[in-house]
Order: sequence, then C-alpha cells, then structure tokens
Amino acid sequence: MKGKKIIFIGQQDWDNDVGSNAINMAQEMSKDNEVIYVNNPLDRITLKKKKDDPKVIRKKNILEGAEPSFVQLSQNLSLFYPRTLLESINWLPKGFIYNFLNKKNSQRLAKEINRCVEERGWSEYVIFNDCLISKTLYFNKLLKYQQYFYYIRDNFKPIPYFQKHAIEEQERIMAYADMVFANSAFLANYARQFNAKSFDIGQGCDLDLYLNENIAIAPDIEDVRKPVIGYTGYLTTMRLDMEIIRYIAVSRPDWQVVLVGPEDDKFKNSDLHQIPNIKFLGKRPPETMANYIKAFDVCINPQLINELTVGNYPRKVDEYLAMGKPVIATKTDFMAYFADCTYLAANKEEYVTLIAKALEENDAEKQDYRRTVAKSHSWEENIKSIYNIIGQNS
Repeated sequence: MKGKKIIFIGQQDWDNDVGSNAINMAQEMSKDNEVIYVNNPLDRITLKKKKDDPKVIRKKNILEGAEPSFVQLSQNLSLFYPRTLLESINWLPKGFIYNFLNKKNSQRLAKEINRCVEERGWSEYVIFNDCLISKTLYFNKLLKYQQYFYYIRDNFKPIPYFQKHAIEEQERIMAYADMVFANSAFLANYARQFNAKSFDIGQGCDLDLYLNENIAIAPDIEDVRKPVIGYTGYLTTMRLDMEIIRYIAVSRPDWQVVLVGPEDDKFKNSDLHQIPNIKFLGKRPPETMANYIKAFDVCINPQLINELTVGNYPRKVDEYLAMGKPVIATKTDFMAYFADCTYLAANKEEYVTLIAKALEENDAEKQDYRRTVAKSHSWEENIKSIYNIIGQNS
C-alpha cells in the first residue's frame, strides 16, 4: 500500500506519556503514504477537571481558534486537532439519552475529520482505527472513506470502563470494517466472530532505541549491586503478580530487583516498598528505557493470568530481547510464541529457578539469537504484514 491518504485515529493522543502502537504504526505508514494522525477532541469533564494541564490548555486554544489545527510532524505525517467539544457520557446507562448523545459526539468528530480532509484537498482516503470506539461508532454513515481498517490490541472485556458501552460498540465497528487486524491469535479469533476478514499480524516494536550496542546505563542505576533482576513498564495489579516479585526478592536477598515505571495505588501502598532488595525507580521517559534495561542481568514479565492478559502481546519482551537480555515470563498460551527465546515460568518458584538458570547460561550465542528474534518483530515488518493482507484481500 503506497501513495495512499490515511486518516489515523486512536485512543492515545500523539503527545501521551507512554507511547502507543498507533503512533508507531502511523510513523511507519508515513514512509510510503500521506498520514494525518487525529488527536482526541476535548470532552467537558476533562476540560473542567484538568483546565490547568498544558495539553488541555493547548486543545482549548485550538478549539477557540487561537492556534492552528494542523501540526506538521514530518514530510508525510501531520497531527490534526479537532475543533470540537464532546459530551462526557460513559457514565450514562444504556438507552435513548446515551445513544442520542453518543451519536452527537460521532457527528461532531466526523464533521471535523471532514473539515480536515477538505482543507488538505483529499478526495479519497482510508481510515485506520486503533481502538477508538464510542465516538466513532457511526463513522460508517458519517464519513466517505475508501476503506476502513480496525486494529484491536487489547482484551477490554474485563475492564469496567469498557464494559458499560464499548464492548458491544466495538463489535459493531468490527462488523462494518473492511478488515480487522489484531496483535495476537486470541484477539483475531475474537474479532472473527464479527468479521471474517480478521487477521493476526503480531506485534511491532520500535527497536532503534534498543539495538544500539553503545547505550549508556542510566546514572541512577549505575551503582545498583549485581545481579539486577529488572522490569520496565506500568506497575499495575490488573496485569502484574506482586506475589511473584515478592517471592523473588525474599527468596534471593543477594539479587537486586529493580522496577522502572509508574505505579497504581495498590503497588504504591504494598509491602514491596519495605523489602530491602526491591528498588522502585518510578516513572521515566519512554526513550530512556533502554538505558535501564542495559543494567539488567535478567528481565522479568511477572504477569497475572486473567482475561486482560490472556491474549496480550507484551511489547516489553521484544524490547528486552532486542538488547540480548534473558527474559523470564509467566507461562501463558500466548507466550508459547516466545518459547524458544525466553524462559517461561508456571509459578513463583519456577521464576526463581529459571532466573538462576538464565544467569548461569547467558552466553553470546543466546544473546545474538534473542536480538535476531526481536528484529523480526519490527514495525517495518509489522506494517508489511498489513499491506500484504490488504493486497491479498481487497
């Protein structure tokens, strides 16, 4: 797929703090196509509760016409800020009022996207939607696109926010999409219940930051004693098993466990903070993660096994592998995908056993193989898969 005009919409804004698949995909697609990434419009509750947030202030200025809607990011990639204010309605029960206001939201956002393509002089375009659900529900009736592609990368069913309206709405969107792309077989099988043209494309990873052999270790981890057992990412009890982390640290006080990332309230208030050989480094910029992983002797991904994680593709595993690091992860059906390049633990005891094994047998040959596996999961390869599938099924 080359020379196309693409409108890319998604859950995350371009300037979000944690990055997203949508941003990486839009960047990769812009190498061969003209891409406009649409930031989320303001909603009333956000405007009221976060009025002093610089990002909200900027959106408000754009909404009022004080700043331009378009920001040119690169030659073929631009960012579009819709000049509209949406109603905050997810709290409403199902029924007429919610449906009426949600349709109004769709109409307002669609009107802005129509303005966007008109101002750019686009007569034809395709849409890629990364899980932006409720406010796009009626886009099949409100926009005149050539093709509509939906991308699903998470199982939202166990998340209360999505249970109220979005699960059913997502299924309706997948049904009218021309194709659905998923980052795991689990999610592709789920999508196939609503759209026969649903495909598992795996996961892409931005590897440039991780493949540089001259990466320096972050200053705040340089003096941490070895061996370092590390994790990078959001520390949330919805996805991570605190008992595994606790058991590793308590069983092997000679190991240093380092956790890099923001914490949810349960993590913040847990007794893990009182265990001497667990070090919390807090939130760090995404572009510095490689500097922390560089210091790790072993990387872990101690996932819980639940509805949220069962079909989840953990991007961090590719990041760890790209740096040649041994990885111990919770054994799930999906992680069989990585079985030949990671160590998979069925319980907390196996985590300790496998970490010890990984430390003992971490040789240059294994490190090179891990890097080779990670390179095959680049965003370039991921987008090529999408293009090939579109070409074969259009």
